[in-house]
Parts: sequence; C-alpha cells; structure tokens
Amino acid sequence: MSLLGPVEVRTLAKKLNIRPTKKLGQNFVIDGGTVRRIVRTAEVASDDVVIEVGPGLGSLTLALLPEVARVVAVEIDPVLAEQLPLTVAEHAPEHADRLTVVHADALRARPADLGAEPTALVANLPYNVSVPVLLHLLEVLPSLSRGLVMVQSEVADRLAASPGSKIYGIPSLKAAWYADVRRAGPVGRNVFWPAPNVDSGLVSLVRRDPPETSAPRREVFAAVDAAFAQRRKTLRAALAGWAGTAAAAEEALVKAGVDPQARGEQLGIEDFARIAEHRPPLET
Repeated sequence: MSLLGPVEVRTLAKKLNIRPTKKLGQNFVIDGGTVRRIVRTAEVASDDVVIEVGPGLGSLTLALLPEVARVVAVEIDPVLAEQLPLTVAEHAPEHADRLTVVHADALRARPADLGAEPTALVANLPYNVSVPVLLHLLEVLPSLSRGLVMVQSEVADRLAASPGSKIYGIPSLKAAWYADVRRAGPVGRNVFWPAPNVDSGLVSLVRRDPPETSAPRREVFAAVDAAFAQRRKTLRAALAGWAGTAAAAEEALVKAGVDPQARGEQLGIEDFARIAEHRPPLET
C-alpha cells in the first residue's frame, strides 16, 4: 500500500483536469505524515465502519483502508467519485474491497444512502460547510460513536469552546448536544495543495447522550439560535421573539433556573434544554 505524495496528487489532478475550487472547499492533503497522524489520532479499530466526507483524490482514504473494516467515502464531485476506486485499486489493491464510494452531497446524505451503519467519522471536511455537515451527520447517523475531523482552525476552536469564552457560541452548543468535543491538535497550511489562507485543526468527538429533556432538539436549537442572534443582549431581551414577549422569556428563564440578565455565552446545552422546556405556547 502506498500513500499519495505531492507529486502523485498534482499528477492525478492534472490527469483529471481537476482544479481545486473554493466553492466545494477543496484543499487536498499532500503529506503522508499528516494522514497517518489523523488515522492514529482517530483511534479507529479493525471492526470500524468509517464514513469519510470529501475524500478528494484519496490521500486519507488510502491511510484508513488498512486499519478498518470498511470506508464509506461520500464525494459530491462526480469526477473524484469515479476516480477514487481506481486510485485505491492502484495504490492499495489488497484493501479495495473495503471501499464504498457514495456520490452524494453529505448535507443531504441519509443512512439508506450509505449501505452501512458507520461507527466513526474521519474526514478532512470541506471548510465552507464543515459545521453543517458535522451536525447533520451526528443527527442522522446515531450509529456514529466518535469522530475526528479536520476543519479550519477558527472553527475547531469554536466547536471545542467552553461556556464563558469569547468564541463560544452556536457551533459549540449544538455539537455539545451530541458529543464531548475537544481540540486534538493543529495542522499547518503546507500539508495541503493548494495551500489554504488559514490554519487548520483537528477536532475529536465522542458521542454522548443528549441532555435529558422533554423539549425536542429543534426547540432547544431554536432557543440557542435566538440567544446568539443578538449575542450581547441579555437572555430576557434576546429570547423575546422566541418566547413571544420579553416578559414571557423572563418567565421561561426563571422557571428554568436561569438568570434573565445572563447572556447566552454563559450557558451550557443543558441550560438551553431546560429553557426550551418552559417555552410558552405562542398565540396564533
């Protein structure tokens, strides 16, 4: 089995007439040490079914295949989706039967599309849709028990942020509904082609049960969205539209045991779950 280096990546891209696009968030990993580090940090096992989003030319795919039972690679680009099995057949023929390629938009992917129940997510996520893709997969794939994703460094910080920090917000809270999230290390720009204008970071996720609440997830997330739409406002003011009036918002907050003068950045996902439980029925 051989990994793709800078020469192989550029040669393959030229052969396919592929020009990495910002629209699809394409930056191909060209450093074998980085993909080995990702696989090692992901702590995948021989019985894992891994979903990889945006496999691109196959750098990470090739490193994953020897370590796991199956890789389900979801690729939106039809040219790349068609090429990936050929690349694997050339560089890792002994593991080619472990690969399933799904030509689809990961933001719309459903379990039935994948032909398997993935247990782990390991991916260099397209930077322009990294958070929506991550949250979507955590929601629709309950079989996922853990993940390791590479995202823009700023996004990694936001996903792993704790209450009270300046970068804590909607991504932090929504990811915390599904998993315990932490930073798992930095990634430099020079391991990509083309080199992005930003640094990258690894984020580790371990699935956990969502907060115990009678409120549906969508109601909890609606409260989160409202609280951070006007970040500097108190929750009494920020949740006025969500609750119907500022007075109704205050009543819901008090019932949830939350100070109406607090701000959203001070609360955890469990707090928002309690707040959502006490949302008054809106008059029609």
